[in-house]
Amino acid sequence: MVKRGASIGFFGIFGRSEDMRRLDDALRRAGVHPGSVPEGVKLAAVTLMAEHASEPPAIAYPPVGELIALCMLGRENFAAHNGQARLDSAVARLEAALETGAGQDAELILLMLHAKLLDRGLVDFYGISAEDE
Repeated sequence: MVKRGASIGFFGIFGRSEDMRRLDDALRRAGVHPGSVPEGVKLAAVTLMAEHASEPPAIAYPPVGELIALCMLGRENFAAHNGQARLDSAVARLEAALETGAGQDAELILLMLHAKLLDRGLVDFYGISAEDE
């Protein structure tokens, strides 16, 4: 789990940590191939999860995978893979995070923005930026 430290493996000798496998699975289920997300972004995401809950339970990963997928795919592509109900839920989380500017979801969105993985349509629609005010 996260407490022991996230691991991406080493030349296939050491396996990926459980938290990384869970995030990869959550991404797949949300419509994003895990290979399209840089390992550093996934490591940062599980580290953010660990900051909010030192041992995130298995049920904590699907919502993170969905938010990352929404950020990468945009509304239309996310809805095509996940359906309208899951889109509505993910968009509500995105909007709440943007409004409060704090919390794990806001940190994940900022991570995606800095990694240049945030869908351009979302950036334009919500005016998302990381500029100092």
